[in-house]
Amino acid sequence: MSRNTKINILLLLVVAALAVLPLALGLGDHKEEPFTGADGEAESAITEIEPDYEPWFSPLYEPPSGEIESALFSLQAALGVGVLAYYFGLHRGRRQGEQRALERERDSGSPAGDTAAAEESTAERA
Repeated sequence: MSRNTKINILLLLVVAALAVLPLALGLGDHKEEPFTGADGEAESAITEIEPDYEPWFSPLYEPPSGEIESALFSLQAALGVGVLAYYFGLHRGRRQGEQRALERERDSGSPAGDTAAAEESTAERA
């Protein structure tokens, strides 16, 4: 097993532990809504400190229910992951294409100076 595979497995285990441990340990059982977002926590802390506080702004769109709000948040996260995955896939594909082109140049017997310059440009990009 390669070093990168071991690191990836370790990172996946850490992420899984971060997701499961709060549920398994019962964190938030003493609260009415145990795992609310930071916005809700901040609002309750502000109203405890300053009961007469009025927000400066209001949301442009208020979803009719918490389920729709969660769905919209999940959609936003999925779109962000899709953009990142596309970028990394494109970057990796270009790098692999350059490496294949360099290998073809070496196999066809092109001058060594051209290959060395191409390898330097590939190393600079990575």
